Amino acid sequence: MIGRRDLMTAAALAPALAGAARAVAPGAAGPFTADWGSLAAGYRVPDWFRDVKFGIWSHWSAQCVPEFGDWYGRLMYIQGHPFYEHHLRTYGHPSRTGFMEIENLWKAEHWEPEHLIGLYKKAGARYFTSLACHHDNLDTFDSRHHAWNTLRVGPKRDIVGTWEKLARAEGLRFCVSNHSSHSWHWYQTAYGYDTHGPEAGRRYDAFGLRADQGRGQWWDGLDPQALYNGPYFVPPAGLTSEKAMNAWHDARDGQWIEYAPPGARGVAYVAKWLARQQDLVGRYRPDMVYLDDFQLPFGTVGLEAVAHYYNSAVAWHGTPDVVITAKQLTAFQRAGMVEDLERGFAADIKAEPWQTCTCIGNWHYDRALFERHGYKSAKTVVQRLCDVVSKNGNLLLSIPMRADGTIDTDEEAILADLARWFAINGEGIYGTRPWRVFGEGPTVPPAGMFSEDAIKPFTARDLRITAGRGGLNLFLLEWPQAETVIACLGRRGTGGGVIERVTLNGGGAIPFVQDEAALRLTLPAAPAGGFVPGLRIEGRGLA
Repeated sequence: MIGRRDLMTAAALAPALAGAARAVAPGAAGPFTADWGSLAAGYRVPDWFRDVKFGIWSHWSAQCVPEFGDWYGRLMYIQGHPFYEHHLRTYGHPSRTGFMEIENLWKAEHWEPEHLIGLYKKAGARYFTSLACHHDNLDTFDSRHHAWNTLRVGPKRDIVGTWEKLARAEGLRFCVSNHSSHSWHWYQTAYGYDTHGPEAGRRYDAFGLRADQGRGQWWDGLDPQALYNGPYFVPPAGLTSEKAMNAWHDARDGQWIEYAPPGARGVAYVAKWLARQQDLVGRYRPDMVYLDDFQLPFGTVGLEAVAHYYNSAVAWHGTPDVVITAKQLTAFQRAGMVEDLERGFAADIKAEPWQTCTCIGNWHYDRALFERHGYKSAKTVVQRLCDVVSKNGNLLLSIPMRADGTIDTDEEAILADLARWFAINGEGIYGTRPWRVFGEGPTVPPAGMFSEDAIKPFTARDLRITAGRGGLNLFLLEWPQAETVIACLGRRGTGGGVIERVTLNGGGAIPFVQDEAALRLTLPAAPAGGFVPGLRIEGRGLA
């Protein structure tokens, strides 16, 4: 962790940070102010968010270029790490070929966004999210406040603006994700060096590059320090082992840090972050902003970003009918914004609408994962969806893209399977609300963020329920091979409610018996490729 002295410095700088941020990016006038009380009192999660249920995320940045997975731009600077070794073999030593060179290798030359948006909508998505800036600090939009953006570097296109027009044309809600608040500490490895070997002691590229060195280069007119953020925690010379270098970084910049960087440059960094965030919101008017932060970044400055967004929505629409998400919110904070549970599960029905975000693989494209057919299957995605929706949540799913703008054949097959499932079962998902209980079954998902790897396989006894259109929707998370017995839908479980009709989605009426103890029914055999059967349940006193 960063030392107590630095924490105290960051706290002391808070008034200056807030003042500088307001000077660069003055907030929109409106009913919301930058405090949790104002947000909690004036905000209500809009019904559109509660209705859409399923979104697809283009988590697409230059880190897809190496096709080596997540956090490439940080880990390629750690000697001994597989990412470093890959970079050395493929691109050369990071003192000469740093990540800014990878940024420019992202060309998106085969990107067909119209085709992809069509696939995503057909696959069930009702909202679409474009990554606007990851920790690598490259804005993927026409940024007024940051020259390192995709109109000048790499694709030479407005990625966010292109997605926005196409998503809205297809009737999808349009959203953006902003991960840039962490770039200042995430990139500090780029100021390090090898501790041994033929390049020992030679600083990596971020350490020495300055704007005046770009004359005649592809980055002419750009300042590399504006991309890498400048040195905050530079390893001292003389470290002689990978262990010592890793310990240095782990103790300083290797944490998930939500406060501002130290010193006067930290003031400028935070002011620029707010200006970029407000510019993003003002240019594209997104329906949702995903912040990759625990609670909010930079104290009151993060609150200013939320208040500005809500006030902007009031100016646009007359009401704050937008969503902004962050992670690990307190109960009080959840009244003022939506909590995102990254790669996680909820234990029960949550009182407030929420979201989980996950990916069929790694967040950035990983060729080795594709080659070993390691993605989550469509069945796994649907099981997750049914669990989340039954507990008052939404599922945002990333489909990793190659740097050239395409997706691979396994991803296409997963989207096709999702499309077939939603065509039959979508009415049991969209626009629904939780029932009295989320369902039942022996498999208990591990609650909390980053818990998905610990989940045990669902069984045919695991089921989830949603309510809508005057009845119930029942999803069996595995296709049963024998009689299904459901205690919560017996007359005792429904509080005397009487089931009058059970219909298999895409099929016909299903014989059933409802007694005091349970609802009992037997499904036909699964059709070829069938998974997670959905049933419509109608009757009296079930709502």
